[in-house]
Amino acid sequence: MKRIILLIIVLLVCLGDVYSQQRYGFVDTEYILNKIPDYKNAQEQLDQFSKKWQNEIESVAAEIKELHTKFRADEVFLSSEMRVKREKEIHDKEVLAQKLQQKYFGRNGELYKKRQELMKPIQDDIYEAIKEIAKSGSYGMIIDRANGPTIIYSNAKFDLSDKVLYKLGIRTK
Repeated sequence: MKRIILLIIVLLVCLGDVYSQQRYGFVDTEYILNKIPDYKNAQEQLDQFSKKWQNEIESVAAEIKELHTKFRADEVFLSSEMRVKREKEIHDKEVLAQKLQQKYFGRNGELYKKRQELMKPIQDDIYEAIKEIAKSGSYGMIIDRANGPTIIYSNAKFDLSDKVLYKLGIRTK
């Protein structure tokens, strides 16, 4: 029994020693992205696509509003067949607007695909640079502090963001 307890204590001391030698670093991917010219260009392109598609949807919405207004004004004068025809026309435009919304801004819509096309190569380059720095610097963990307050305190000497930018060929300061 004493041997088992002694073995457990030795293992815990050894494991504690191994873990205390791990190095940790952090990066701020938002800072890194804002320093990369290709990211800014990609973001501008995405904004242009988004604006164009939003204008198209707003145009259809304006047509729907106009059809509703016209229908309300003419409703008392319309035969039942004409009323049904106009209601169907309005409904079809509303369905079109929903389909456009889904096509452009839906879960796997055009904006998502464009974002993947434009941003993924940049993100992959950043990831590879971080991975190389982590391996060459013997870091056990690299933490991204850009996406929320998960780190309460961090010493600036462990910030590897500028090293990542340097690895990507971007000089700061």
